[in-house]
Amino acid sequence: MMSTRIPDRVLQPRKLPSQPRSQATVEAILQAAAQVFERHGYAAGTTNRIAERASVSIGTLYQYFPNKDAILVALARDHLAEGTAALQPHLERLSAGACFGDVLPGIVNAMVSMHTIAPGLHRVLFEETKLPQSFRRELDALEDQLVELAARALTVDARVALGNPQLTARIVVNTIEALTHRLVLHPPPGVTPDALAREITQLVRGYTTIAT
Repeated sequence: MMSTRIPDRVLQPRKLPSQPRSQATVEAILQAAAQVFERHGYAAGTTNRIAERASVSIGTLYQYFPNKDAILVALARDHLAEGTAALQPHLERLSAGACFGDVLPGIVNAMVSMHTIAPGLHRVLFEETKLPQSFRRELDALEDQLVELAARALTVDARVALGNPQLTARIVVNTIEALTHRLVLHPPPGVTPDALAREITQLVRGYTTIAT
């Protein structure tokens, strides 16, 4: 991750679209940007390329976004919303009292699936983009929610042996995220997403000593 700090205000949209036409323009810019960054990466993903791909003038693009990093932050927020929605059914199962071991495969599969969509864009978003602190706090909040629910489910699961549920849950959540990010975005030769999901699930089961 880049260490250069940029004020959050520089990474925010210049204005939010309120009319259907402007909303469509912003959506076209974001869709074009996703395609450009997926294909060309961060350095070559210029605002000129994005504007051309979106069939808008560069002036129109700058009406809404001050720079390409602001566009990437908008894409990252969309990705976070999509990820939260994908995890929501599994969070609801945990909230309803389901055993952690029963929900684990669904969580892992959802995480792997999220990373397999446009991996080039995902690499740009989370390895090269200067994400603002406000967005980092949103990521931390989602992680905390997962940890809290996982800890509660681990505590009541008779098949699990653990001493510190919060610590175990934190390690589990971070392990799933880190392995998924690393091995889906930088896959070893011949490893499929399904195989990766199975291995991560098996690893977490072994760590929490869940009986299979």
